[in-house]
Amino acid sequence: MFRNQYDTDVTTWSPAGRLFQVEYAMEAVKQGSAAIGLRSKTHVVLACVNKANSELSSHQRKIFKVDDHIGVAIAGLTADGRVLSRYMRSECINYSYTYESPLPVGRLVVQLADKAQVCTQRSWKRPYGVGLLVAGLDESGAHLYYNCPSGNYFEYQAFAIGSRSQAAKTYLERRFENFVDSSRDDLIKDALIAVRETLQGETLKSSICTVAVVGVGEAFHILDQETVQKLIDAFEIVKAEEGPAGEPDATAEQGDTAAAGQGASTDQGPADQGPAPMEL
Repeated sequence: MFRNQYDTDVTTWSPAGRLFQVEYAMEAVKQGSAAIGLRSKTHVVLACVNKANSELSSHQRKIFKVDDHIGVAIAGLTADGRVLSRYMRSECINYSYTYESPLPVGRLVVQLADKAQVCTQRSWKRPYGVGLLVAGLDESGAHLYYNCPSGNYFEYQAFAIGSRSQAAKTYLERRFENFVDSSRDDLIKDALIAVRETLQGETLKSSICTVAVVGVGEAFHILDQETVQKLIDAFEIVKAEEGPAGEPDATAEQGDTAAAGQGASTDQGPADQGPAPMEL
């Protein structure tokens, strides 16, 4: 994206019917560290990648608790995310004080979207440069919403935002039909695998990812690093066991071919090219 004469004001339309300042805010979400959300009938899991600006500094929080039944994961400008999460907390407190019941997730998401939309229609304001994955549980079940800087909001079964999120989306699209009936631990496992897809070869450790859960009989909370590391280790063990099990089958198939040398070279070509799309 390049600067032009139609992007000096958020209320200025281009001849093509575009608001460039809003598009720039949506681009800021794409540049942020990845955040992932998955939901089943009873639980919602949020996961994000922790990136520090320097080896000498700590990472910034990307997952915030709003209420006992609602939490958010952000991608983009962390400062904007903190402001919006504080606004969501205030709305939950006010609703609980007035009606003595938890605020429905859908209503909070609509209020958040309206607040974001106002910033796209005032010349003295700028859009919030942050995308939010809102996870919550209310009387109608578990919910996962995505709030866009443009003021739009969508409900998802599973979604990923941030940098290199396309690799996670590809994994989630292959598995999302199983999420509805998944257990809590299966959802966490799928979330960790999706996070690993965004790392592009970097080793998945509890120090570079955060996982939070909310569900039936379980208030929203962030899992500690020891628990996350145990889950990661368990997943790596399963993966290591699957590897040797597949090798004898591959050897047997190569032994059945008439030209072993040519068959092996032919079979290895596509196998080497398989992970390439995931690395984009």
